[in-house]
Amino acid sequence: MIGPVDSSKVPRFAGPATFARLPRLDEVGKADIAVVGVPFDIGVSYRPGARFAPAAVREASRLLRPYHPGLDVSPFESAQVVDAGDIVCNPFNIGKAITEISEQATELLNTGAKLVTVGGDHTIALPLLRAVASKHGPVALLHFDAHLDTWDTYFGEPYTHGTPFRRAVEEGLLDTSAMSHVGTRGPLYGRADLSEDARLGFGIVTSADVMRRGVDEVVEALRERIGDRPLYVSVDIDVLDPAHAPGTGTPEAGGMTSRELLEILRGLAGTNLVSADVVEVAPAYDHADITSIAASHVAYDLVTLLAMGVAK
Repeated sequence: MIGPVDSSKVPRFAGPATFARLPRLDEVGKADIAVVGVPFDIGVSYRPGARFAPAAVREASRLLRPYHPGLDVSPFESAQVVDAGDIVCNPFNIGKAITEISEQATELLNTGAKLVTVGGDHTIALPLLRAVASKHGPVALLHFDAHLDTWDTYFGEPYTHGTPFRRAVEEGLLDTSAMSHVGTRGPLYGRADLSEDARLGFGIVTSADVMRRGVDEVVEALRERIGDRPLYVSVDIDVLDPAHAPGTGTPEAGGMTSRELLEILRGLAGTNLVSADVVEVAPAYDHADITSIAASHVAYDLVTLLAMGVAK
C-alpha cells in the first residue's frame, strides 16, 4: 500500500493538498477506495458556495493521521486509498451535470474502487446513487441531514438539492425497506411533507431523537433496519448544529454535535457499506474552518469503514 505523506518528514502545511495527504490515483494506478470531489452547487435553493468545498475539505484534512483509535484500525494500511481529483461537470446545466457525474462515478466504480465523494450540493447524491445502483442494485440508504430532501420540485424543477431522494426512489435506486433519515429538524412546508416522505418508505430519526435516545440505541435501530444489504451513506453537513457547522447553505438550529455524528458512523462498522458522500460544505460562510474540519473527519471515518470492509 502507498500511504499518505509522512508528516514527520514533510510538514503538514507543505506539499500538495490531496485528501489526508494521500497519493493521487494516477500515482497508484488502482485503488480500493477513492476520495473524489464534485465542485457543483447550481442545485441550491438558498446560499451557494459548495462548489468550493472539495478544495476546502482537502486543505482541512492535512491534520488527519493514519491510525483511527476509535475503530482500532489503520485504514491506509488496510486498503489502498487515493485522491481521485475532481469530477468535472457542467456548471450551467443541471441535467448535463447529473449525467456527467453519473458517468464519471461509474468509471471509477468500474475500476473496483469504492467512493467517498466530497460535494458539492446534495443534488449530486442522485447521479452517485445511479452509479452505485448500476453496480449493486437497489441499496439501503442512511441519509444524515437537517432536511428530508424528498420534495417533488422547486419552481417546477425536479432536480435540485431538495429532491434527490424522491427521484432515487422513483428510479428504483433504493431498497425502500431500508431507508432512514437521521438528524432531521426544523420547520417544514406542511404536515404533508412528512406523510409524503413516509409514503416513499423513509424512517426518521430526528436530532431530538438522537439527544433523547442516545447514540447506542439509535445505532442499534439503524443497523436492524439496514441488515446486510449494500449500504450507501449520504451526509449533508447541515445535519450538525450551526455551532459545529456554520459553513453550509441551509443551516437549522437544534442539530447534532460532531461527536454524535462520528459515533453513529463508527457504530456502522461491519455493515456492507459500498460508497458514501459528504456534501453541502460552503466555505465562504465558515469560521476558522470549523465546517471543513468536521467534514474532513466525517470523510475520514467513512474511508475507515470502507477500509475495514476491504480488509474483511
